[in-house]
Amino acid sequence: MILDNYAAHKKDKAREWLAGHPRFTFHVTSTSCSWLNAVEGFFAKLTRRRLKHGAFHSVVDLQAAINRFIREYNAANPKPFVWKADPQDIIAERNRGFQTLESIDRGQRHTSRSTPKFVPVPTLLALQ
Repeated sequence: MILDNYAAHKKDKAREWLAGHPRFTFHVTSTSCSWLNAVEGFFAKLTRRRLKHGAFHSVVDLQAAINRFIREYNAANPKPFVWKADPQDIIAERNRGFQTLESIDRGQRHTSRSTPKFVPVPTLLALQ
């Protein structure tokens, strides 16, 4: 699961849930990842407009619906994303996030070896 850096995601209850669901890993984005807002907005539109009230009888049907939505969305809204952030600022922020997560991890190692790690996502998601 990709999560923002909201403090609730790091609370004991979230960690307990994660420990009880070993198939999942929390991938926490760096602080101030404004690019994630655009991704979240896109997935919210996809959910509202195509998935929420849909009936999909197979994974193939679901994939077809998602791909159809992306094609229609791109045809109707051909606005390229214009990157305005300085890459060095992004890298510095990511490094600060790594340091914070490492210090959190070091602080919890003594409590339990099974404590799930929060893994930062260092790359941007690309929608095609």
